[in-house]
Amino acid sequence: MFSRPVALIAASVIAAFVLLAASAPLLAPSRPGRDPYLIPTTGFEMDPHPPSASHPFGTTEDQFDLYYGIAWGTRTVFKVTLGVIGASAFIGLVLGSVAGYSGGLVDEAVMRFTDVFLAFPGLVLAVVIVALLGKGLDKVILAIAAVNWPTYARLMRGEILAVKGQEFVIAARTVGAGDLRIVLRHVIPNAFFPFFVYSSLDMGNVVITSAALSFLGLGTEIGYADWGQLIALSRRWILGSPGHAFQFWYTIAYPAAAITLFVLAWNILGDAVRDVLDPRTHGIRRARGGRGHG
Repeated sequence: MFSRPVALIAASVIAAFVLLAASAPLLAPSRPGRDPYLIPTTGFEMDPHPPSASHPFGTTEDQFDLYYGIAWGTRTVFKVTLGVIGASAFIGLVLGSVAGYSGGLVDEAVMRFTDVFLAFPGLVLAVVIVALLGKGLDKVILAIAAVNWPTYARLMRGEILAVKGQEFVIAARTVGAGDLRIVLRHVIPNAFFPFFVYSSLDMGNVVITSAALSFLGLGTEIGYADWGQLIALSRRWILGSPGHAFQFWYTIAYPAAAITLFVLAWNILGDAVRDVLDPRTHGIRRARGGRGHG
């Protein structure tokens, strides 16, 4: 994978975001006794202020510091993505394994329950859940995970169905291994790679959904270090002022660039991981290489 320049660049970008999240307390120190995820303000002026020595990225309306919001927002985005992917993967792993290995009525019941969630558009259902639960980062994670797990369950079920009829599973059952041991020791490890690839590709979708909820005013509270919240604070200033179309460019440029780089890096890295772990891709690559030498 690391022989691919594009994948290496994507991995470097993700590593830079990890480093930014880890060093946020040093790069943007918080005030003592204050929640570090609340962006400090320097006043209540409505108009944003351009970048300066005290505010390298400028300020949004109500004078929220963009630099501070980007730095601590990196921690927020990792909290959301890891929380949502972890919860979705765990639920999908359990239900997909039970449905795929059991089959019959159990499989039918689990899949029809999954179809109920898949029948609704994901963002719309997430909006409804957040509206019922209220604002807060934990509510956002719960809402996105609630609409995200069915895809993981269906993916795991399909992989389990493909693996459970293999010879090594039949051999394990023949020597007296129990169902739980077969699933945990033989079936899941051999069906997990596509599951892992989809998780890496899904990181970008989770970020966009979380940002959309914050932009709609249903995510974190106003002033919380969240990239979607920063874009929501800049929406009045995207068009600038009469005669100065790009006067407030910084209010949208920095948070939008952060979201774009984060999502693009994970999508590229996920594609690279898929190509590396998918044996069919290796077969196609070898075949093309053979024709090229010929």
